[in-house]
Amino acid sequence: MYCENLEKDFAEISLERKEQLTTLAQYIAKKYEANESPKIIVICTHNSRRSHIGQIFLSIAADYYGLPPIESYSGGTEATAFNPRAVAALQRTGIVIHSKNPTATNPTYEITWQATETPYQAFSKKNDSPPNPTQNFAALLVCTEADTACPIVTGTDFRLFLPFDDPKAYDGTFQEAEQYDVRCAQIGREIMYVFSLIRWL
Repeated sequence: MYCENLEKDFAEISLERKEQLTTLAQYIAKKYEANESPKIIVICTHNSRRSHIGQIFLSIAADYYGLPPIESYSGGTEATAFNPRAVAALQRTGIVIHSKNPTATNPTYEITWQATETPYQAFSKKNDSPPNPTQNFAALLVCTEADTACPIVTGTDFRLFLPFDDPKAYDGTFQEAEQYDVRCAQIGREIMYVFSLIRWL
């Protein structure tokens, strides 16, 4: 149901953003045509909020549209922790997330969106740290700071700067949950739009 609602809101995406998103769709489509598994890493400064949300929706969108699986990753220009506010926003969409070591400074989470799938692990890491790919991958930079810090992402064969406002600005305010939900929906909607195009390319 959540994905269906995101799909209904594609009209909210600006023409400029749609043009950018189309280039990512074209990249993924070419990988599929070459019988390659697309590898995409979503990069943000701290790998704590937007990059994790983007990574999760990349895999969800491919599955939702019945496309071959992709290899989705996330990373930062520095490692911190997967922020619990972002975790909570994703859980409110229906995604199942469990922490394996909740008291750790940088907890590892197991994430699933279908009961039949094997959970994948999410934790904060630098963009060039394992298990992230080192060659033939796309880099999706979702914040201005990461774009500035990573003018060149070594090993990538596609790079797209697609910034999203940081919900961190609302931490500790009465708008916190609402704004995290807004950002989660925006990222999910735009990623879903990318994969909706692939069947037509």
